[in-house]
Amino acid sequence: MNSQLLSEIASRLMRCPAAPHHEDMVRAEVEKICTEYRLNFARDAYGNLLVRLQTNRAVRPFVLAAHLDHPGFEIIRPLSENKWHARFLGGVGDEYFKRGIPLRLMPGGFPAKLGRKLGKEKEFEIHSEKFFETAPQYAVWELEDFAVRKQHIHGRACDDLVGVASILATLINLKKSRARVNVIGVISLAEEIGFHGALVVANSKVLPKNSLVVSLETSRELPPAKMGKGVIIRVGDRTSLFDSAATRFLMEVAGEFKQKQADFQFQRALMYGGTCEATAYQEYGFQTTAVCVALGNYHNCGVKTKIAPEFVSLHDAWSMVELLSSAARQMPNYPQLVGRLRKRLNNLLHEARQRVVRRSRKQPPKRPRGIAEVEKYPPTSS
Repeated sequence: MNSQLLSEIASRLMRCPAAPHHEDMVRAEVEKICTEYRLNFARDAYGNLLVRLQTNRAVRPFVLAAHLDHPGFEIIRPLSENKWHARFLGGVGDEYFKRGIPLRLMPGGFPAKLGRKLGKEKEFEIHSEKFFETAPQYAVWELEDFAVRKQHIHGRACDDLVGVASILATLINLKKSRARVNVIGVISLAEEIGFHGALVVANSKVLPKNSLVVSLETSRELPPAKMGKGVIIRVGDRTSLFDSAATRFLMEVAGEFKQKQADFQFQRALMYGGTCEATAYQEYGFQTTAVCVALGNYHNCGVKTKIAPEFVSLHDAWSMVELLSSAARQMPNYPQLVGRLRKRLNNLLHEARQRVVRRSRKQPPKRPRGIAEVEKYPPTSS
């Protein structure tokens, strides 16, 4: 199995435009993929999808979380037969909203253009030359849905459909290999306006409280992380630092996997460009960490305030699937892998005690008096 599977799934999802609380089309495509690959799935009471591969329920649950929505326009009310009052949902700077920018009205995919601002924050007129019998519900930027060029995925909504595609590819990978795992994919709604889907999942009893939650994202490329250098094990976001032991587990798994597969690449970084669902799960009591891939044109914000497709490295995204597949298999060994650090520290402690004992048997150095004598006793370490 290779990155072709991931690319095919991402292509299917990214051709289904979505906005916060308008994810029906892409959610239906996820369900169709799950049916094709015989993955068990169900919706919770709020419409989030839970996809399960539980061939070994004795193992602690390994939860992979990503979201379906992307910044877009919600239609508030009609102004005429071909003009609507719309509100933009999601994080995009004011300078990007230029009159005349091409939009796509949904459902139906009909062409439209951004009109004048309506005085309120991020509320606009949207115009179309078409007359509608059924009113549109939302609109998205008119950008290419999906393309692969020079081993990079380009499209309107890499964020976070590459993450969703990675969850599905991981589950399919594990199922085909008949792995003994306990994995739950949480594919949530309305992340872009305050983690709505993730919060209701985290606050419910849908997930066992002993779950290890991993948030999957595409995150704005910022130093020191680099696109093309592999999956990023994310130690934190703009708001939070994630669980140290959970992050260490992924680092240990990544290190072992690289010994087996030399071309596997991974990075470790604080990705401070935004706040992700890991913060929500962590604040509601779950042991949480995160992974991501570096993202170009975050939220379609291109150079010179131009709306542009997002893009990610296909190599990076596939390395995320490889890491998570390996981590799911390694969950029975979580205590041993995480415990390696304490074991190393205990060995160092034993060595330190021996050296301290040996040194204490010698005549202690004269205690310095004043700055002149301090210089006679330079520190032995920094």
